[in-house]
Amino acid sequence: MLGFYDSLKKNSLRDNAVIPVLFLNTLFCSLVFLPMIIVSNSGTGLDGSIFKVSEGWEWAEQKWIVLKSCIVLSSWLLGYFAMKHLPLTIVGPINATRPVMVLVGAMLVFGERLNLYQWIGVLLAVVSFFLMGRSSRKEGIDFKHDIWVYALVGAALLGAASGLYDKFLMNPEGLALDKMLVQSWYNLYQCTMMGLMMVLLWWPTRGKTTPFTWKWSIPFISVFLCIADFVYFYALSVPDAMISVVSMVRRGSVIVSFLFGALVFKEKNLRSKAFDLGLVLLGMIFLYFGSK
Repeated sequence: MLGFYDSLKKNSLRDNAVIPVLFLNTLFCSLVFLPMIIVSNSGTGLDGSIFKVSEGWEWAEQKWIVLKSCIVLSSWLLGYFAMKHLPLTIVGPINATRPVMVLVGAMLVFGERLNLYQWIGVLLAVVSFFLMGRSSRKEGIDFKHDIWVYALVGAALLGAASGLYDKFLMNPEGLALDKMLVQSWYNLYQCTMMGLMMVLLWWPTRGKTTPFTWKWSIPFISVFLCIADFVYFYALSVPDAMISVVSMVRRGSVIVSFLFGALVFKEKNLRSKAFDLGLVLLGMIFLYFGSK
């Protein structure tokens, strides 16, 4: 699901304005979850189902979800602009290094310890990143000086921080918040923030930037994202779930997005990129066996 989300996002952003696409993404996601919030708090229609949104209107819970929204939206803003300007076959493998960032963060924050297999996985991911820089130069992209590469790395770092924060929010050893409470409300907060950004920043200057064009791939970004996030949050709510493992499995989506970049978008220099991607996947395999 996450692989289709990335691929449809790339299609929606090609020669298109970023902020309206991101706003519509948050809007459609909010429209998916708003009925669940209303039904859950006004009756018993969802009682006992996995779509039940628990009560959590108090600021004591909501302030943590607002912070989650700020982290994710910051990551998305950087990631969307980078996605627009970089090939999907470069974006995917760089995003696939997020589990390494999460693993290091889990080691520092939650005390998860790396064994030999995991250290090998980290090393392979670092090597693959430098090789991606070599491959990208053939397309005129200099990792050291390209602003969109820095934006993508920033998005990946914030995404990793969000993953660690998710464990704190939903793990029984953390705040133990309901997964549906987090997913539904953080989408509403993001939609509100993006609405303000649309009105205050994009609308007054829309004539001077890339125009917005409606594409039917835009609503499907939200559909696939909602499904992917729902399964992801469910996984994190399972007792003893390791964020390092969950994040690694989640980033297996790079295989789908890479194939889209190669077969649908006809991107170039695939042989060396495939080798770089292979190193990332090999690193993920070592992380998997090291985490068992």
